[in-house]
Amino acid sequence: MEKGNHSEVTEFILSGLTDHPELQVPLFVVFLLIYGITLVGNGGMILLIMSDPQLHTPMYFFLSILSFCDLCFSSIISPKLLLNFLAERKSISYTACAVQMCLSIAFADAESLLLALMAYDRYVAICNPLLYTVTMSRQVCKKLVAGAFAVGMVDSVIYTSFIFRLSFCTSNIIRHFFCDIPALLVLSCSDTRINEIVMFVFTCLFTVGSSVTVLLSYVYIISSILQIRSAEGRHKAFSTCSFHLTAVVLFYGTQFFIYLRPTSSYSMDTDKIASVFYTLVIPMLNPLIYSLRNKEVKDAIRRAMNKLLTNS
Repeated sequence: MEKGNHSEVTEFILSGLTDHPELQVPLFVVFLLIYGITLVGNGGMILLIMSDPQLHTPMYFFLSILSFCDLCFSSIISPKLLLNFLAERKSISYTACAVQMCLSIAFADAESLLLALMAYDRYVAICNPLLYTVTMSRQVCKKLVAGAFAVGMVDSVIYTSFIFRLSFCTSNIIRHFFCDIPALLVLSCSDTRINEIVMFVFTCLFTVGSSVTVLLSYVYIISSILQIRSAEGRHKAFSTCSFHLTAVVLFYGTQFFIYLRPTSSYSMDTDKIASVFYTLVIPMLNPLIYSLRNKEVKDAIRRAMNKLLTNS
């Protein structure tokens, strides 16, 4: 791999979502609304889980960490995107681009591992209920979460260093709305084959590895649920897993689409749409999915509202 001459590029220009000036303000309003819902939804979920003793369980502990990840992930991308909708010159410094990429990879990896941990939590709860409190103790859950963030950060630092060793000597215009891996690989004038191999390997380790863990967990979960004799018991068990499965399909589906393809098949418009869904829409949808389809969360919201009304 060639070592890039960083003096050639000191900043990048983000082309954004569209080149049409008349769409900048309407898109700013739309994405400001999305970001606002993301902040309120995920922040509210974290506060609700922290304040309600009935939600102090491993499942909701992981959910609060997932909300934290979504909050951070969206905040890494959204402010710069919103600013660029109103700016004439949509620049981002070389260092800021590297930081944005590093943090986005770290939180994406952590979220991928968290979804796998949540699947494992459901597996233990349904398949080994007598061992659940011991297997998924508070201390164990904290260590698992710390491990997920540590692994995500190590991966992000390694991969970001690989990307920013490349030369960007032909153009500094990133045809994307943030510093994403495929967009920078296309921009580089260095040999990117090693980077593509590294990206494929790390994506397989995280996304494929995590999704296989989720798949195996749910094979055992469904097998155990089908053995429950009462229809009410089966319905309750399925309902506790349905919202997690929805989040898993949305998250892993877009990751597979974006990162498990060769650079030659990179399509600017298609990848922008997929990236909007992956980085901005999913963090907005997750708290809605977990609250609207979850009786325990809805009951906790009612208790919180009643407490606020009583105190006022």
